[in-house]
Amino acid sequence: MTTTVDDDLWSAIGDPTRRRLLDLLLGDGQGTATSLSEHLPVTRQAVAKHLAVLDRAGLVHAQAEGREKQFRVDEDQLARAVAQLTDVGNAWDARLRRIKRIAETIERNR
Repeated sequence: MTTTVDDDLWSAIGDPTRRRLLDLLLGDGQGTATSLSEHLPVTRQAVAKHLAVLDRAGLVHAQAEGREKQFRVDEDQLARAVAQLTDVGNAWDARLRRIKRIAETIERNR
């Protein structure tokens, strides 16, 4: 694996509600806790807490506009997450190929 896995980043992405928030923000470009909560089965306060987790992980950034904050996805940080996931997937693919070779060797030697 060439990229170090950021556990805080993946902990933030690991929650299904936060992944849905990222999807909504990517689709609309931006959103507030109020506007995003209209698309989710959770309260505005819960959405605000989820957005705070995403913000701490650097996946979204907030800009104050009036009484609310507009959130946008940080595309560089999201690309970093994708690169990490790709590296983890490649590492597991290599492990599984080795396991398959070992299993085939054992089977041939029976």
